[in-house]
Amino acid sequence: MKRQLLSLAIAVSLSACGSTSSPNLSTPDTTAQTSAPQTQQSSPQQMVLPTKAQAVLANGEQVITLEKIMSDPDWMGRQPESWYWGDDSSTILYKQKREGNPLRDLYQQSLNNQAGAETVKLAQLHVASDRFARTNKAGTHEVYTFSGNVFVKEIASQKVQQLTYTSATERDAMFLTTGEVAYRVGDKFFKHNIAKNRIVELASLLTREAPSMSEPTTYIAKEQHELIDYVALQKRNSELRAEQADQLKAQNSSVTTTEFYFGKGNRVAYASLSPKGDKMVVSITKAGPTRAKSDIMPNYVTSDGNIEPERVRHRVADNRKYKEALFLLDLKSGQKFPLSFDQLPGYDEDVLASVREENYKREGKTYESKKSPRNIHVMRMWNPIKWQEDGQQVGVMLEAWDNKDRWLATVDLLQNKLTNQHRLHDDAWVNYSFNEFGWLDDSNTLYFLSEHSGYSHLYTKSLKGNVKALTSGQFEVSDLTLNKDESAIYFKANVKHPGIYEIYKVPTKGGDIVALTDLGGMNDYALSPDESKLLIEHSSVTMPPELFVVDMGSNAQVQQVTYTVSDEFKSMPFVAPSIVAVPSSHQDEPVYSRVYLPKGFNESAEKHRAVMFNHGAGYLQNSHLGWSGYFREYMFHSMLAQQGYVVIDMDFRASKGYGRDWRTAIYRHMGKPEVQDMLDGVEWLVENANVDRERVGTYGGSYGGFLTLMALFNEPDTFQSGSALRLVSDWAYYNHGYTSNILNTPEDDKIAYERSSPIYFAEGLTKPLLINAPMVDDNVFFQDSVRLVQRLIELEKEDFETAIYPVEPHGFVQPSSWLDEYRRIYKLFEQTL
Repeated sequence: MKRQLLSLAIAVSLSACGSTSSPNLSTPDTTAQTSAPQTQQSSPQQMVLPTKAQAVLANGEQVITLEKIMSDPDWMGRQPESWYWGDDSSTILYKQKREGNPLRDLYQQSLNNQAGAETVKLAQLHVASDRFARTNKAGTHEVYTFSGNVFVKEIASQKVQQLTYTSATERDAMFLTTGEVAYRVGDKFFKHNIAKNRIVELASLLTREAPSMSEPTTYIAKEQHELIDYVALQKRNSELRAEQADQLKAQNSSVTTTEFYFGKGNRVAYASLSPKGDKMVVSITKAGPTRAKSDIMPNYVTSDGNIEPERVRHRVADNRKYKEALFLLDLKSGQKFPLSFDQLPGYDEDVLASVREENYKREGKTYESKKSPRNIHVMRMWNPIKWQEDGQQVGVMLEAWDNKDRWLATVDLLQNKLTNQHRLHDDAWVNYSFNEFGWLDDSNTLYFLSEHSGYSHLYTKSLKGNVKALTSGQFEVSDLTLNKDESAIYFKANVKHPGIYEIYKVPTKGGDIVALTDLGGMNDYALSPDESKLLIEHSSVTMPPELFVVDMGSNAQVQQVTYTVSDEFKSMPFVAPSIVAVPSSHQDEPVYSRVYLPKGFNESAEKHRAVMFNHGAGYLQNSHLGWSGYFREYMFHSMLAQQGYVVIDMDFRASKGYGRDWRTAIYRHMGKPEVQDMLDGVEWLVENANVDRERVGTYGGSYGGFLTLMALFNEPDTFQSGSALRLVSDWAYYNHGYTSNILNTPEDDKIAYERSSPIYFAEGLTKPLLINAPMVDDNVFFQDSVRLVQRLIELEKEDFETAIYPVEPHGFVQPSSWLDEYRRIYKLFEQTL
């Protein structure tokens, strides 16, 4: 459809009293109107950088300037952060940044008081800072930590008792089934009997060798004991002391055995105490070197004027095959039981056989596949070890080092072994998201998320039964909350549209999904303690997040609680982008994209210039209908649209929100599917947005910087210029956790790294390239830019420039750096498009 915008209107309005107007989802061809009036078209030579002096356009509209949009974002308003419910279900708490400095204050807002929020006094922070509190079974008390100490609060009276007064950091506070409080200090675990004011050490996890009275084994050692009486005497005395200590422990109940030894050179990866306080599940791994020889980052701008080498992450090319050993500890008997992974199906499969065969073949070798135990570890996630409330069962989420398998297992506490409950295998890689799980205590049933259907959905499984799906369809489920009587699970999902996230619930025994919100845009939630209301962080594509309360009663009222967006921001002529389903020439599903249009775009005789923005992270969704984390880019794109540009921001393959196949389309070949989608985006702009094919540029940061390079190097006839910010030029230099998922490791899959790394394609550069490189970036190293620049120099390329930012990390902080960076990007497009 030539010059006809195929889109979903994104405007969602929420009035001060909380009434909502939902998008019309039945008419996806509706065109979203932009807020910027038509600007007079002019040639690139006539366009000048907007400045503060140019306050308004000829038609009276305020000019969007780089100085304003790249300044300290406090002018936009300071949105609520770290929000949560108060104990009475009628109060909400949230943090808010102070204007002009980085400090945050905690605010308290009563839903029954129209006077507004009050700052929580510093002297009362220990009472209010209970966001992560854990409640006892009776629901009368909660326990939490504040400033490294443990507190217990009586909920009804709000009376708080401080249990610890130490300079150590107590954490993982919990109630035991006995009513006692347990907590952790380092690798030591304690229980506190409040009534008796008695503290007992439950376990001390020691990463050193256990005391040993073993006989000498080497020739020299044996000789030493035979010839030197002093050595033999010392051995005898040690044996006598150890024997006496064992007799004391056996005959005196006041002496307890709490020490568990895990060997020198190891560290505790995870440790989880049973609610009964009688057992623990512990995962042990090698401590590893504190810093590899090459993993340093020089900081050139320091307070003392010296260059400071900072420790940074390892690179995937270092290829450390990470594994852990899992143990069950009996705290009463002092016994330690290893939990073997050989109970897990596929634990010894050669899942990389086909990859290795391809790489061997290229080298003229033959690979012989064979079974061998894989390196397995507890999954990196929040709370991967979960006990039933009564401590009778425990579940563990495990993952293979090669990223191809995830197991949800339980521990047989009688036979001291693992029992597999669910295996999720992915020929590409298991997602690091969508791994939440928990217990339905009343029925010995696990609930969990899995992508095995192609989308993240919710399942249950009794310990001796089959897996049952509670949700299904082409949408993604996340953020689970089980209600108190275990009758329903609340969740967030994009059921209506890939870019609209609402809150739902589903019965745990199966049944229809119930929609609890219809706000449009992006919504995150917290269920109130009495389960009558939802606290919602809601945003739209043009408005930053604010807090709302949804009453789930018969009236289903929506109440806006915070009003932090500034009047100045709301008065700006920012553009409301449309969400467009760009047809793909490579798969059936379209590529959802944000499109920014100048007003009257289809009425101009002259074709428009266009800029394509490439979001970072790879696995991130930006073409949704909520507020974007790329808020500066949103304002920059509005500025470009005000000047007659068309801007497109695509959720290319690899992006979040569109299911497993979309996510894994880049397996072993990053940069190819995404650039294919970018080319489809250019075709759509030409056919539907009156764009001149010869006047399209592109830019992006991090993963978006990588894609900018791949596009310029491999499709030089499509893009006239590009700017790569904090770019990845060689994936072998990026971290293991992210890169090995997608490309395996350089040791196993050199082919994947070579065809996915821009540095191998630098000879294709023929159009102007701007490289913007922060120097204290501990995410994507400055080294990535340095190596690429040297490569371009050696290739005798002329059309590139480099801007360095000496004090900036991966995400810029200083407004002056933001302004400088975007001035350069804007200048590049003005000169080349």
